[in-house]
Amino acid sequence: MPDLRKTRKDLKVAIGVMIALDVAAAVLYFSPLIGSAETRRMEMNQLQTELTVKTRQVAPLKDLPRKVNMARQEIGDFYKKRFPSENSEILTEIGKLASANGVRIEQGRYKPGETITVGLQQVNMEYDLAGNYTSLARFINAVERDEMFFIIDNVSLGGDPQGPVKLGVKLETYLKVGS
Repeated sequence: MPDLRKTRKDLKVAIGVMIALDVAAAVLYFSPLIGSAETRRMEMNQLQTELTVKTRQVAPLKDLPRKVNMARQEIGDFYKKRFPSENSEILTEIGKLASANGVRIEQGRYKPGETITVGLQQVNMEYDLAGNYTSLARFINAVERDEMFFIIDNVSLGGDPQGPVKLGVKLETYLKVGS
């Protein structure tokens, strides 16, 4: 016959272990270490928001090698189209802009600057121009919008009350060297 005492003792031990596990589970469920379901939900929402922010921050880096190659190509195109390779191109362009806008070039001075980057040399220019106010304003606008790259450094307005308006303009551009 089976030993009932041993079976009863084994059952008591098994029930005691189950009660201990239930108490441990209840303590963990109500413990501030684990938190309530609402706290876990709030933490999950916060983590989701952080993930969204981080994803937006790295979005510009997506497909970076293709963007770098495209930027290199655009820089090459910019150099080809916007920077002249000879001084005469600069003089011709300024002359075209002046005549197209009814401005007379009274005097022009050129001073080559230093080579600032590989393949580009700065060219500083000063012009004394004459014309009516409207034509001079159109000339400045045309220089700023021209396909050739010009930077207007300084503009000084002057002239006689009876005569044409005089304009002094300091410009700079860059010349391709070694090409």
